[in-house]
Amino acid sequence: MKPLLLSTLVAAIPFFSGCHQAAEQTQTDLPSAAVCTQTVERKSRAATEDVVGTVRPKLSAVIEAKVSGRIGQMLVVPGRLVKAGEKLVLVDAHEIKSRLDQAAAARQQAENDLKRDTDLMRQKILSSSEFDNAQSKFRIAAAAEAEAKAMLDYTLIVAPFDGVITRKIADVGDLAAPGKPLLQMENPDTLRLEADVPEALIGNVKLGDKLGVRIAAVATGIEGTVAEMSPTADPNSRTYLVKLDLPGATGLRSGQFGRVAVPVGEVSAIRVPAAAVIQRGQMELVFVVVGNHAQLRLVKTGSRVGDETEVVSGLNAGEAVVTEGGLALTDGQPVAIKP
Repeated sequence: MKPLLLSTLVAAIPFFSGCHQAAEQTQTDLPSAAVCTQTVERKSRAATEDVVGTVRPKLSAVIEAKVSGRIGQMLVVPGRLVKAGEKLVLVDAHEIKSRLDQAAAARQQAENDLKRDTDLMRQKILSSSEFDNAQSKFRIAAAAEAEAKAMLDYTLIVAPFDGVITRKIADVGDLAAPGKPLLQMENPDTLRLEADVPEALIGNVKLGDKLGVRIAAVATGIEGTVAEMSPTADPNSRTYLVKLDLPGATGLRSGQFGRVAVPVGEVSAIRVPAAAVIQRGQMELVFVVVGNHAQLRLVKTGSRVGDETEVVSGLNAGEAVVTEGGLALTDGQPVAIKP
C-alpha cells in the first residue's frame, strides 16, 4: 500500500509543477498594460453622526381674514405662484360697505356744520366752546369714515410676499372670520433644514457652523449654515431644535427628508480614488502595482469622502494603487505606469 501511495505522489509532482509553469508562462505572455497609479495615503477627516431633519420654508404664512363675511371669490389654487400684493381672496361684506356709506354721510354733515360754525365764529356770534365742539364732531366723523374704509380694504386679501400657494383651506361660500385660516403659502426660494439634535451632540454645534447635509432628491451633498438654535431642550425628547439655511439646489423642496452630519471627533483612514475600486458582485477589488506587475487585492471599503473612498482593510499606506485602466487588468499582468 505504501509503495502505491508514494508512486502516486511522485507522479503528481510533475503535474502541479507543470500547472505552475503554465500559469507563469500565461502571465508572462500577457501584454503590458498602460495604467495610472496613485500612492495610497492615510488621511484624517472629521467623524460625524447623522441627525435626521425635514426641509421647511424659511418664509411661510397662514392667510386669514381680518373681517367676517362670506367668501365671494377664491382667486388662487394650490401650486399657483403669486407676487407680493397680488389678490388672493375677496370677502363679500355688504355690511361694511353700508357702514362706510353711513360714516361718509356723517363726516359730510360734520364738515358742513364746521364750515357754518366757522363763519359764525368769525362774526363772533358763536362761542368758543360751541366751535370746539363742532371741530371735535368733525374729527370723530372723519376717523369713523377712515376706519370704515380700512375695514372695506380688508375684504380684499392679498399676498404678503412672493411665493407659492401650498394649501387651500376654505372655498367660495365659506364664512371667513378673524383667526380662521383660508390659505397657506410659502417662499420656495429660501429653504432650511430643521433637525432635532440630541443633547449629547448639541455641544458640537454652534451658530454659523457649516455642516454637510444629504437629501435623497439632490444628487450631490450640500452645505447648510446653522442659523438658529433653540436654547432649551424639549423635555420629552431631550433634543434641541437646530435650523440650517440651505443654498438653492435643483430638486430641493419643502417637506423632504434629510440628514445633517454633526461632527463628533476626528478619524484617520486610508483613502483611494473612488475610480480605483472595482465592484465584482459582492466583492470590492483594487489592483496594486508590485514589481511592474498588477496584483489583485480584495479590500473592504468604508465611507465615501468626496471623490475618494476609505479602505478599511486590504491596503497599506505607501502602496501604488491603479486608478485608471484597472477594469481591463488581469492579476499578474505586466504594467507600464503612465507619466
